[in-house]
Amino acid sequence: MASQTLHETKKSQAKRALRSLAIGVAIPFALTLIIIILFGSGRKFNVLSKPFWFAPIWFINLATLGSSFFMGLAAWLVWADGGFQGESDTLAFYVAHIALSIVWHPLVLVMNAYWLALVSGIVNSGTLLICYLRFRKVNPFAKDLAKPCLALTTYLTLISFKLMLL
Repeated sequence: MASQTLHETKKSQAKRALRSLAIGVAIPFALTLIIIILFGSGRKFNVLSKPFWFAPIWFINLATLGSSFFMGLAAWLVWADGGFQGESDTLAFYVAHIALSIVWHPLVLVMNAYWLALVSGIVNSGTLLICYLRFRKVNPFAKDLAKPCLALTTYLTLISFKLMLL
């Protein structure tokens, strides 16, 4: 009887964990997908004469979705390990990163506000660096998931800078 109750408790905990994982990953992923659908066509971006190291817009969109997924998973891992409780500002930096990461597409692809995208990218790189450092203290896998996101944000910041000079 006690083992059955223990089994049901573990099953209930697993369901809650899976539900929280789905929410933690789906929200940033969905926000990014909506922004890409609304602003990610890149018609203006595609006709610009760009250096060879500029990735095609479909790749940028795909990488941005992957970054959202990775950071959502990393944040969930930190949350599951209690990491948002110890460092009170970690969640704020993560939310700031999500907000800053979804503005790149409209700033660059619609508004042509390259200088604003550059500033946003620099600030976003800083928020991601702080997330990386805070995640490292809580969960080494979460830290590793933040690395490609930091690389992508740095790359998009370089694109913004180069576009500003064109």
